Amino acid sequence: MNETQPKNNFIILFAVLLAVFVVPSSISGTAIALPYISTDIQSDLASLQWVVNAFNLTFACFTLIWGKISDIWGKKRSFFIGAFIYTLASAGSALSTNALVLDIFRALAGVGGAAIFACGSAIFIHAFEGDARTKAFALFGTTAGLGITLGPTISGILLDSIGWQAIFFMHAAALFLVLIVSVKIPADQAQGGSIAQIDLVGSFFFITSMFMLMLALSKGYDWGWKSEAIILSFAGSFVCFLGFILRIRVAKFPVLSLDLIKNHKFLGLILVPVVASFTFVTLLTYFPTFLTGSMQLSASKAGLIMLFLTAPVLVFPLIAGKLSAKGVSTNLLMYLSIVSMLVGAAALIFVVENHISIMAIAIALILIGIGMGMSAGLVDGQALSSVNENDVGMAAGLLNTFRLGSEAIGVALYGSLLSSIVSNMVPMQLKDHIVLNTDSWVNAISSGNFMSMLPQGQAEQASIFETMSSIYNSAFITTNIALTGMALIVSILVLFYLRKEKYSAQGEAQVS
Repeated sequence: MNETQPKNNFIILFAVLLAVFVVPSSISGTAIALPYISTDIQSDLASLQWVVNAFNLTFACFTLIWGKISDIWGKKRSFFIGAFIYTLASAGSALSTNALVLDIFRALAGVGGAAIFACGSAIFIHAFEGDARTKAFALFGTTAGLGITLGPTISGILLDSIGWQAIFFMHAAALFLVLIVSVKIPADQAQGGSIAQIDLVGSFFFITSMFMLMLALSKGYDWGWKSEAIILSFAGSFVCFLGFILRIRVAKFPVLSLDLIKNHKFLGLILVPVVASFTFVTLLTYFPTFLTGSMQLSASKAGLIMLFLTAPVLVFPLIAGKLSAKGVSTNLLMYLSIVSMLVGAAALIFVVENHISIMAIAIALILIGIGMGMSAGLVDGQALSSVNENDVGMAAGLLNTFRLGSEAIGVALYGSLLSSIVSNMVPMQLKDHIVLNTDSWVNAISSGNFMSMLPQGQAEQASIFETMSSIYNSAFITTNIALTGMALIVSILVLFYLRKEKYSAQGEAQVS
């Protein structure tokens, strides 16, 4: 190893990890700013939901595309371009004066964030080997977890002290520092070629399919799950996805190689983050509403309880990395990760249904957080190490497409299911109290804002609150059962593909 190698490694770690911190902190921290943005630019809160949705959509779609671009242009160059796009988009978001412009810049930030995640992990594969690679990806997972954990806290401080614009200016400043440092990252060997080798037709089919699916899932409650618009959206998504599959089979330069899907180990590993999306990420988004609404805890107390979910994500990536470095089977660690998330999710459902103590809730959240932490980072390194070096960029894109796509889908589906269940229960259980229509009651219960609907100075307040809490708890339990069931199905697929790869490897060894 030459003398400059340790210095180069530090530069790579600093640039990539700082960028990796900003992206998830943006995801978890921006949502709490929506009411402040709504007041400032005089836009309704519903339309501002696409500040989050637009970012998630482009992030999920473009990770796959950036993976292919990084194979052609090189990982460093693509990472730099992504950080540059994110910097501009964050500055534009801070300067936006209406919801439409803000949504456009947030969508652009998602494009840059996709490059950061896809190309950042590919840079690690190129720069590190052996134990160093395992440690680097453990730090990758820990840093992403730190961003998720601290995002709401940092955003809250900036909201109270300066304003919502400061959140986006902070992102721009951090990514500008990344741009300065990343100039010093050693260049990698690109495969060469031109942007014409990017399959624009296949990319269009994929992005359109994802957009129509997210639209259907996020609007299922508003438009009605059996409405013509929702049915057409689902059908359009399916047709576009079918077109995407057919396109990558015939394209000269497909955006996705089918050989990656045929790699059972890689496919099994990239499904692990999907389990986390349906267990950890959905709770990260919606469980604070349960705490402040149904349990009537203050925001500060709810934040402290959420640490039981997020704190393990800071510790367990490093623990899993050390265990892997000592020879513990990666597959075993993935199995333990999945079991921990599923058991934690099932325990939380049981605890809420039976009104057990806060301590029991904490234990369930810790189990889910441990499961998330054990796979975060480690799964990236192992998945990308299992593919051909020439396909690392594309593989990183597909990995993060599975991760971010399932997160976006899980969050959208969770919200729509919860609201749909509440809307079915409100007319029956609150029929004696509904004066005008059910929409205001459904919105108040779904958002956890129970107190806004309670009549002032009436003795029946306690009874109404208890009914509202019962409705929310039932919807919460049913929604989590559905999402946990999906996570269980994905977990079975993970077990199937990893076991299939193991037996294939054993058979090849016996033949040789």
